[in-house]
Amino acid sequence: MSGKRQTEFSVDLDSGLVQPARQCLSPNRDDRPAQIDVNLLIVHGISLPPGEFGGKQIEAFFTNQLDCDAHPYFDQLRELRVSTHLLIRRDGEVVQFVPLTERAWHAGESRFRGVHQCNDNSIGIELEGEDLVAYDDTQYVTLAAVASALFDAFPKLDVRRIAGHSDVSPGRKTDPGPVFDWLRLYDDLAFQRLGKP
Repeated sequence: MSGKRQTEFSVDLDSGLVQPARQCLSPNRDDRPAQIDVNLLIVHGISLPPGEFGGKQIEAFFTNQLDCDAHPYFDQLRELRVSTHLLIRRDGEVVQFVPLTERAWHAGESRFRGVHQCNDNSIGIELEGEDLVAYDDTQYVTLAAVASALFDAFPKLDVRRIAGHSDVSPGRKTDPGPVFDWLRLYDDLAFQRLGKP
């Protein structure tokens, strides 16, 4: 995609793949528990190392290939085995690590509206960014377009069921951070869903 705003996405529920996302499958995934419906979208923020954008480190991290000797910050990540369903790069490119039909390891210890273990029923989307650095306009457009496709694919998922990582893991996580513009996301979603601002 590289720099172009993608505004249409689709979900294949048989494979769990999002089109036209670039596939970079992570081994850090497993089956969702039986009888669990996807009904939560969790927005995260990540940059590796913190504040640096555009490298291959995020992909390496989610696929257990990160060279933890390459930067002092990476040492604390050495034993971690985590993943996410989707990553939205600064330029709007979407990378998929885990099929939506499977459980990604993104939320950790978490709770939303009284339900624990949010990995079971959620889809995780990482935005390439940092808590105090504004996200790119293209990321909001892409996030809204992806979310709209997810709403179409998963009937129990809607705008009222979007949360930040900080919302489901308060005190432990801070992403996507105070600079994330929730109102901008809601406006972009309204445009995607209704065709008007």
